[in-house]
Amino acid sequence: MKFSASWLNEYLEKTLKPQEMVDLLTMHAFEVESLEKFGDDFILDVKILPDRAHDCFSHMGIAKELAAISGIKFVPPKADFAEDGNLQAKDFISVKITAKDLCPRYSMRVATDIKMGQSPKWMQDRLSACGLRPISNIVDITNYIMLETGQPLHAFDVDKVGEKKIIVRRAKEGEKIVTLEGKKYDLSPENLVIADAKVAIGIAGIKGGEGPEIDQNTKVVAVESANFEPTNIRRTSKAFNLRTDASMRFENGFDPNLTEIALARAIFLMSEIAGGKVAAGLVDAYSVKAKPRKILLDVDWAQKLIGVQILPQEMIDILKRLEIPAKAIKKGKFIEAIAPTSRLDLRAQEDLAEELARIFGLDKIPAQTPSGIMIAATKEESLVYEDKIKDILAGAGWSEAQNYSFVSEEDAKAFEIAGQVKIKNPISQDQKYLQPTLIVNLLKNTNENLKYFDNVRLFEIGRSFMMTGEKPVESHKIAAVISNRNFKKSAEGFFELKGLVHILFEKLGISDVWFDDEISFDLAPWLKIFHPVKRALIKSGQKEIGWIGEIKEKILNQSGIKNEIVAFELDLPALVALASEERAYQAPSKYPAIMRDLAILVGDDVKIESVLNIIETMGGSLLFDTDIFDIFETGVKKSLAFRLIFQSDERNMTDKEVNEIMEKIIKAIEEEGWQIRK
Repeated sequence: MKFSASWLNEYLEKTLKPQEMVDLLTMHAFEVESLEKFGDDFILDVKILPDRAHDCFSHMGIAKELAAISGIKFVPPKADFAEDGNLQAKDFISVKITAKDLCPRYSMRVATDIKMGQSPKWMQDRLSACGLRPISNIVDITNYIMLETGQPLHAFDVDKVGEKKIIVRRAKEGEKIVTLEGKKYDLSPENLVIADAKVAIGIAGIKGGEGPEIDQNTKVVAVESANFEPTNIRRTSKAFNLRTDASMRFENGFDPNLTEIALARAIFLMSEIAGGKVAAGLVDAYSVKAKPRKILLDVDWAQKLIGVQILPQEMIDILKRLEIPAKAIKKGKFIEAIAPTSRLDLRAQEDLAEELARIFGLDKIPAQTPSGIMIAATKEESLVYEDKIKDILAGAGWSEAQNYSFVSEEDAKAFEIAGQVKIKNPISQDQKYLQPTLIVNLLKNTNENLKYFDNVRLFEIGRSFMMTGEKPVESHKIAAVISNRNFKKSAEGFFELKGLVHILFEKLGISDVWFDDEISFDLAPWLKIFHPVKRALIKSGQKEIGWIGEIKEKILNQSGIKNEIVAFELDLPALVALASEERAYQAPSKYPAIMRDLAILVGDDVKIESVLNIIETMGGSLLFDTDIFDIFETGVKKSLAFRLIFQSDERNMTDKEVNEIMEKIIKAIEEEGWQIRK
């Protein structure tokens, strides 16, 4: 907000230079954004924070701060006008408040025999310096008082007010108003208006309306000085996109007792500048009067908080400089302060301590290392590993998806999973169910991305929901999908995603991961979303971690997806539990490994796990690892290609020794009726 340096000095017993004002304010918790020359004056642009907007959006407010900081006496402006005993304000205008919850106080004074014209040059210069356009002597005075005291005023031509009545009420449904600029607004009962006996003549606290506006023929003026509920002003201003100097002040709130102070100053200037006669009395509607607040300050506590041993008497002196009456009680251990109604920010002893530190001088408070008991933050394993998993999957070439936790009724039916959670009051038809698995929305993401990319790799970490009995159960999951227009074999996506699982487990330090395809749909109903053959449980030891498989064609067709999609979903808590377990280090063998490849032709209904069991049983302890690296289907038959790794921890193995083990494996396979491909 802009402040005139010469104007501020009017309220100070001793003149301060503009730069002195900047330095004083800056050192005492105010931010001065600029200092610029304006004619013969200087303009300070001061950033006023919301907690001080109620009293520092005015020249008097900033002048009081300068006086308190510097120790200079504050000199209030003149307001000693003479009332005409033959004229009574109540005979010219009456005030009634029907919306008392939105208007704590509404005050008016009346001046007659007004001589309209231009305001003095000094007033016009100050208004212009602060960004307001001079209009006429009466309107300029109301704006001048707003900048001076912080209290917005509005002047009415009394002869134009219907039945000489002012009613502060809520607007009627469908009521309209035209402002002084000629803009029309549709009102509702949520809006507070100033009305006469017939129509609304102003949007309360924001803008005056057409009708009783001041013009060159005005003789009798009624000046409004009111206090409105801040939240309602803010909402109305935002709804109408109408932010004014008055609304900016009203929406921050200020002292209801300021209405009378501002009126006195305004009427004084009108009698001086416009030659008016002041009608006796104040027309005032003030239901619940604001009173000063008593605050008890613990001296010892305040000294420890501030970090400086400010003596009790010095505290009292500082508070009095801030116009806060104070006295020591209980042998100086406490200070009883009376926060004036003009200081809405002072509610507790913490507020008083802040004021003491600010005026004492923040630069005088020595820097100290804080002391206290430091308690280490609890480590949330799931969050730590969630970030780590995201980094691993992103590093492997997968992109993260983020979806809502809702699915449509069509999606829920397509997945044919019993126990899905239905929402009682869904936002839309596309959000009637909570997702039973992250894969539902990942399929949609994949289908959309395949319109633009040949290869799609996505993952998501989120929540899924299922009914267990009568209650929904929430699960934390990790899911990933892969699809490619150019897969040469249907198994390519499966093995690529299987490789991602191995990478994830390896990076998390989890060993013994394997894929169990010896399962039935009855034992694992989740697997109904996968191809009858191309699916498996993901395990570590005998602990189930999740599942992997190719999404079955029926679900893809119902979702409008033409490309093959392979997916996995893992249980995050189970994964974190394994990753955070302590493990014994086992050194790798120092002896070289020997590798053999083995291709086996089996029936289409033969499980891969069945073949692996025979290979690992016959391979014995010297068979270090077995990996399947190719599957080729030929209708009723399928070819499985395995890579066998032989290694000993105690000695070098020979080709002869490995060949003998391979012969045992081949013999066992042939006894099952399967064929070894040469």
